[in-house]
Amino acid sequence: MKNKEDGKSPFYICSCFTTDNIFLEDYKLHVRFVTEQQFRLDYRKLLERLGCVTEQQFEDVLKKISQEVDRRRSLAVTSAERATVIKDVYQPLHSHVYHLQESYLAPKFKQIAEFCRSSCVSEEGLFDLLEEEAAPRVYRFPVFEKSFCEELVEELEHFEQSSAPKGRPNTMNHYGILLNELGFDEGFITPLREQYLHPLTSLLYPDCGGHCLDSHKAFVVKYDMNEDLDLSYHYDNAEVTLNVSLGKDFTEGNLYFGDMRQVPLNETECSEVEHKVTDGLLHRGQQMHGALPISSGQRWNLIIWMRASQERNKLCPMCNRRPTLEEGEGFADGFTKHSAPLLNASCALT
Repeated sequence: MKNKEDGKSPFYICSCFTTDNIFLEDYKLHVRFVTEQQFRLDYRKLLERLGCVTEQQFEDVLKKISQEVDRRRSLAVTSAERATVIKDVYQPLHSHVYHLQESYLAPKFKQIAEFCRSSCVSEEGLFDLLEEEAAPRVYRFPVFEKSFCEELVEELEHFEQSSAPKGRPNTMNHYGILLNELGFDEGFITPLREQYLHPLTSLLYPDCGGHCLDSHKAFVVKYDMNEDLDLSYHYDNAEVTLNVSLGKDFTEGNLYFGDMRQVPLNETECSEVEHKVTDGLLHRGQQMHGALPISSGQRWNLIIWMRASQERNKLCPMCNRRPTLEEGEGFADGFTKHSAPLLNASCALT
C-alpha cells in the first residue's frame, strides 16, 4: 500500500493502538487492556481508590473499554468511508481556506520561518524573534492572521452543522473535526508542516525528532460551556505539537505544562500559559500538558501532531516498546518499516 499523501513509503500504526492509552473519562485515567484478567490485576484496586467500588461500576468500565477497542479496530476503514462521503456530499462555505496561502500567515511567523531557512541562522538570532519560553521549551508566536482564523472557524462551523458524517478527534476530545477527512491535509497542513514548521522544529527540537518530521495528524477541537470544558493532563502521540488558538470569544481556559512524561508527577511543577487567538504554542509531544476549563464562550483550537518515523520506529511513544506494525491509511500513526533519512540534520543549533 502506498501513502496517499505523497506516493512514497507507506505509513503504519503500532499494534498497541488497540490496547494502550485508553482514557477512562469518569476516573481521569489512561489504562492498558489486553485481557480482562490482566486489566483486573493491574487496575481493580486503583479504580476502587478512584471511586469504582461496585462490581456493576467495574462492568460499566469494561463495557466502555470494549466499545473503544472496537472503535479503534475499525477506525481506518470508517475514517476512509467518512472521507469519501464528505467529498461527495459536503459543499464548503469558504473553499479557499483548504489551500495554504502566504496571506493567511502572520508576518512574524513568516519572518521566523524565513530566518530558519536562511544561511545566517543562529541560536541567538532565532530566540530574538521568539517570545520568551512560555514554559520550559514551549514557544509562543503568532501563526495566522485574525481574518483567516475567523474564516476557518466559519468553515468548520458550517461543516459541523451539515449532515456530513463526522469523526471524533481522539479519546479525550468529544467535540472537534479530523482535518484529513475534511480534505485539509494535502493542500494546507502538509505544506504548512514542510515549508514553515519543519525549519523551526529542526532548530528547536533536534533531540526529539524535530529535524526529521515526515508525517502528521491534524484536527480541530472545540470547547464550549455545554460540551467539553477542559482537557485532562496528558501527553501527545507526537514528537512535536503545534496548538493554535483560532477563536472565538471565550474567557479563561489557559493551558498548563509540566515536565516530560518520564518525570514523576510529584517532581513536576506546572506552568500556566495564556493562549491568545491567532497564537501558536509549539512544544514537545511527550511534554505533559492540559487545558484549564473555559468559564464562558466557545474556543476552537487547531492541533497538529507532527511525527518523525526515524524516532518512533525505534520506540513507540505510546507504549514504550519497539513497535509491532500494522497496515494503516494515509499517514497512519507515523511509523515506517525503514527509518527515513535525516532531513536537514545540519540545521540543528549547537
